[in-house]
Amino acid sequence: MTSATAEATTRRPRRRWSLQTKLMITITGIVALILIAVGLATSAILGSILQQNLRSQLKDTANRVQLFQPGYPIDSRDAATVLQESRVEQGFLLVLSSTSGDPTGAYIDADDEVVELTSAQIDQLVAGVDDPNGSVVDVTGLGDYLVAPIGLGNSNTVVGLAGVPMSEMRTTIAQILTTVGLVTAGGLVLLALAIAVVVRVSLRPLRSVADTATRVAAMPMSEGSVTIAERVPADQTDEHTEIGRVGHALNTLLDHVDASLDARQRNEERMRSFVADASHELRTPLASIRGFSELSLRALRQPGAQSATETTESSLERIQAQSLRMTTLVEDLLLLARLDEGQELVYGTVDLSQLAIEAVADARPAGPDHVWKLDLGEEPVVIAGDGARLHQVVANLLANARTHTPAGSVVTVSVARDGREAVLRVHDDGPGVDPAIADALFERFSRADRSRARKTGGTGLGLSIAKAIVSAHGGSIRVDSVQGDTTFEVRLPARPAVPGADQ
Repeated sequence: MTSATAEATTRRPRRRWSLQTKLMITITGIVALILIAVGLATSAILGSILQQNLRSQLKDTANRVQLFQPGYPIDSRDAATVLQESRVEQGFLLVLSSTSGDPTGAYIDADDEVVELTSAQIDQLVAGVDDPNGSVVDVTGLGDYLVAPIGLGNSNTVVGLAGVPMSEMRTTIAQILTTVGLVTAGGLVLLALAIAVVVRVSLRPLRSVADTATRVAAMPMSEGSVTIAERVPADQTDEHTEIGRVGHALNTLLDHVDASLDARQRNEERMRSFVADASHELRTPLASIRGFSELSLRALRQPGAQSATETTESSLERIQAQSLRMTTLVEDLLLLARLDEGQELVYGTVDLSQLAIEAVADARPAGPDHVWKLDLGEEPVVIAGDGARLHQVVANLLANARTHTPAGSVVTVSVARDGREAVLRVHDDGPGVDPAIADALFERFSRADRSRARKTGGTGLGLSIAKAIVSAHGGSIRVDSVQGDTTFEVRLPARPAVPGADQ
């Protein structure tokens, strides 16, 4: 194995556990530790209780050995004889000391027969007892015994040892521990299954969130029309749960992203349309200039100076007119670009009432076949703004009303104050705006229907420029139109030109 391969093997990341696996292992492990601790504590307490009961049993059995009554000639009897004449349980063990010889010992076997102890067993019993309340002694061939010294009657004279086997107690404890172990193991398995089901159901919304995010991430969103239809199911977006809030937040995010992508697409389409319209508007005067230029050159090359002079003069006038139109279009486009960048505004004190009077005075000579009216309050409405640009807004609105209404139409300009806003309205009783294009009326190079078609050869940017200027002032412009009743409303912040001044 090369060093590079060894290094790659060393750096290979370990497989990480899933959240479900971690929860299952953690909860099951903690519960298992608790159950094991409870089992150990229970076995210890139970062992202590059983051992205490065994001591009581040993004492009661020893008291039932009637040959230990006072005055009985114990020296002439051995342990086997005493056990044969006593009613004691199986396994009971007895060792008697004797003043005339070695101690004797015997026990009751499983067949209720008295079996004598060997001298080695007796020595083990005698040497193993070191507690007057009882000691556990491992007797060869018999197993563990609880052995305690016994006295003669009520005296403190020790005459022997008595013992009971601990096998029954050990068997009882083993059975209890086995039962507890089996129940614990079964409970842990059921607990793990229950945790797996609960965690899987609880994490289902989170998996749905991950699946939804994965599908959205796989969508091509770099260009073109993009619609994000993927959403986390509504039944998995409960805001009262933590994971449900994640799904709800993802759906909200996807809604915002979808709206942003839709707005981006609309902006791209609007930009394409804008470029196409601008190219069309610029192509017309350029074609005219080229045509009239060629006409002038042909006239100059023909015989007859007078005819050439007249044709040249006419062509030059046409060229000038088209140049002016193209210049106006370019200036309007430049103005829109600068307004979009937040430029072109020079703030000062603007009297909207006076501005409306001047705009109407300028509109009367241009539209003598219309009726022009003013509706102004007694007090002037003074705000902070760019007077020249605001005059351009009013002039564009009046030109729009003059162009798209028939002769005899009444156009009314009103200025008022509404709370913290200054309101300027231009109303006419013309044929109105088609509802189909009302929403796009303020877009650049927008075109109305035939009833309000452009007849003056304008650039189609008047209302879009008005909206850009009003928006740059922090205001809004809108139109309400029905047959015979059309109103353009401009709302501007009525803030004073001088900070702190009371208007």
